[in-house]
Amino acid sequence: MDIDQIKNALEDSDPQQRMKGIRELRHYEVDIATPLLLAHVDDREFLVRSFVAMGLGKKRNSQSFAGLLTMMEFDSDPNVRAEAANSLSFFGAKAIAHLRQMYEQDDHWLVRRSIIAALADLDCPQELWEVCAIGLRGDDLPVKESCISCLGLLAKTELQEEGLKSLLSLVEDRSWRIRVQVAKSLGKYNHPDAITALNKLKADQDHRVVGAVLESLV
Repeated sequence: MDIDQIKNALEDSDPQQRMKGIRELRHYEVDIATPLLLAHVDDREFLVRSFVAMGLGKKRNSQSFAGLLTMMEFDSDPNVRAEAANSLSFFGAKAIAHLRQMYEQDDHWLVRRSIIAALADLDCPQELWEVCAIGLRGDDLPVKESCISCLGLLAKTELQEEGLKSLLSLVEDRSWRIRVQVAKSLGKYNHPDAITALNKLKADQDHRVVGAVLESLV
């Protein structure tokens, strides 16, 4: 599509056409695509706004960064906020503080899991530890599972002691899903206490936990 066709598609009443226009912007330079994307951050369809967030993550400049911050903080749909958080991570280190702050402000599980995944891909063990600690204090099981998984990434960092301590406190959690993640993350730690805990989990009543332990001990 040429740029005039894209502009027409973006103004179409059919959201499928607007999404098609947004997809086509991937072929254009940042200075052309970004203003057109930003014009649709308030589109009435959340799927269109999600496409906008994805597009802004691929057309990186100061304007797209600011647009993603706005979407992550103020959009009414958690799917869009999660997509904005993911796209913001493509900007690298400059996104870390914003992602950390938004994790604390937005307690929707989808947004938090997106932020956890984003921080896990960035070199920021301190911020990763902080969001994991917040998530583990909550009651949302998918978020807690993500946090426990990320605690394994703290092994061999300056925060390995804190990570291991948190994992050890969850060895007897009532949820088998939590214990499975604990077993997987403990396998990343070369520490006697981690080995002791894994041997304890090897006798777990749930075969899925035992399977995770055996994988970790290989």
